[in-house]
Amino acid sequence: MPITIVGNLTNDPELRFTPSGAAVAGFSVAVNERRRNAQTQEWEDAGTSYYRVEAWRSLAENVAGSLRRGTAVVVTGEQTIEVYERKDGGTGTSVRVRAQSVGPDLRYATAVVQRHGRQDGSAARGAQHGPAAPEAAAPLAGAGAEDPWGVTAGRPGEAPF
Repeated sequence: MPITIVGNLTNDPELRFTPSGAAVAGFSVAVNERRRNAQTQEWEDAGTSYYRVEAWRSLAENVAGSLRRGTAVVVTGEQTIEVYERKDGGTGTSVRVRAQSVGPDLRYATAVVQRHGRQDGSAARGAQHGPAAPEAAAPLAGAGAEDPWGVTAGRPGEAPF
């Protein structure tokens, strides 16, 4: 199910690599819920929801290189709900998001956007820039960043087109 969440990172993104070299970054986002009280017409805190987010491939590397704990972010992706057995024997639920896009929330910060050139020299892959099938993550050496616009960037400060 598609979802967009706006909140703050509760931890630094953890970057790992699958045995095949695909990057995966995991992080958590806290979303503070606010509701308008119909009687007082005031906005009130209505609790906090926590989402576990995973980003794959070049998105994972860019997230890990750009964002830190406390950063206000906007995340779009696919939501899944997992049911698990807790240590006390009861059941719990976990909301996970497979990120398709992640960016800083510019209501609270400014950002400098830098395009990364391809390191493999391949042509644009189109639909493959989104999340792909998950793989078991294990710490290994890195993979190169992909350019979502299909162009290779020149020197810093130089337009690639």
